[in-house]
Amino acid sequence: MPRINSFPPIEDSTAKVLILGSMPSKASLIAGQYYAHRRNSFWSIMGDLISAPPTLPYASRVQILKYNDIALWDVLASCSRESSLDSDIDKASASPNDIGLFLSTHRNIRNIFFNGTMAEKFFYTFVQHELESKLLQYKRLPSTSPANASLSYYQKLDAWKAIIQTAV
Repeated sequence: MPRINSFPPIEDSTAKVLILGSMPSKASLIAGQYYAHRRNSFWSIMGDLISAPPTLPYASRVQILKYNDIALWDVLASCSRESSLDSDIDKASASPNDIGLFLSTHRNIRNIFFNGTMAEKFFYTFVQHELESKLLQYKRLPSTSPANASLSYYQKLDAWKAIIQTAV
């Protein structure tokens, strides 16, 4: 199985919110951009919430995230995976990002949101036990992946509104 690596975080020192995914999809890795798969609803949701729609250039969307005090990263730094599905990640190969260090240098972050169940599971498996005891709020949001077809776009959007309620 091929070993893949995640991206550096999208971040700013003023970030108040951290959104964690699991690992970029094949489309994202090819494009070198978070959530690049055309059917992933992340950027459409960000468009509705903070005016960062997928029609804007990627660099503009990144700046809008930063302007809104939102950081974006993945729980895993690297892993082996055949497809883009989180369920295909070889858990024995998973290596986490240093989220503890990230949080120690981004002290305004009080809310961590997980983009889907697997991001949350990887966080609790690999990261949470290493964090300093500090007041953090955790919330799993429905995955924006096209593989998560159990919810409509508007149901996902409604759940993701929690981000703007804490970031602003």
